[in-house]
Amino acid sequence: MVYLLKLSGLCPTPSETSKSDPICLLQPNAPRAHRQAGMFLLGKIIRGYEAEPHSRPYMAFLQIQTSGNIILCGGFLVREDFVLTAAHCWGSSISITLGAHNILEQEGTQQVIRVRRAIPHPDDDDENTANDVTLLQLTRKANLTTAVSPIRLPQGKEPVKPGMVCSVAGWGLLGVNKPAAAKLQEAELEVQTDQQCIHHYKHYDATTQICAGNRRNRENCFEGDSGGPLLCNSVAQGIVSFGTKDGTPPSVYTRISSFLYWIQNTMRICELQGPD
Repeated sequence: MVYLLKLSGLCPTPSETSKSDPICLLQPNAPRAHRQAGMFLLGKIIRGYEAEPHSRPYMAFLQIQTSGNIILCGGFLVREDFVLTAAHCWGSSISITLGAHNILEQEGTQQVIRVRRAIPHPDDDDENTANDVTLLQLTRKANLTTAVSPIRLPQGKEPVKPGMVCSVAGWGLLGVNKPAAAKLQEAELEVQTDQQCIHHYKHYDATTQICAGNRRNRENCFEGDSGGPLLCNSVAQGIVSFGTKDGTPPSVYTRISSFLYWIQNTMRICELQGPD
């Protein structure tokens, strides 16, 4: 199940200056509309701990406007003007906060930027949750600081092997029937064999997805963490995609190395096109 975290009244309002930015222009091949009705974005860090403030300067907090709801997701800065997230993190307009630790405070490190274009993978499949990746082009370049900087992507098919210890972070729910986290949370996850996820998820695809999260220690992501990075050896190897209804591991992550060409080519095309 893909977890979507719907909030009302919790999200901080974007700054007045950000309101003048152009709103997100969703492409014609954007994911189908029923994604916003009753599904949940992957997003809580279960049995994790508070991250050191601004120790993950690539983290992005997404506030997504849909019909009548604000949905929260994670994402991560991959270039000054692009954020990577999950394809199911979408809506009529998207506001991104970079440089945040506590999302309920207006920290001096924060930069609020609107999204110009949301570009989901052309083969995104909401029914099977396949190719769950979207690039978000920002209306302006982020100012790179100690609290805001891009993450490193894999160079080709870097192996992500069972037993590797990776990490996730996000502002999602802290547990079932628990509130969302105001401060960035993180957890370490062990990469599992593909068979573990094949056993739990009938549409799991080992060529484009990664299985992570050990059922013994139960550390995992949950509602609101969708779109955040799975970090292995300081490289973003996965994107939080989906998992079980109660957050029990393992969960499934989009394998970034399988989409490197599309990511790089899409950024290049957007750069050539210029602003709308």
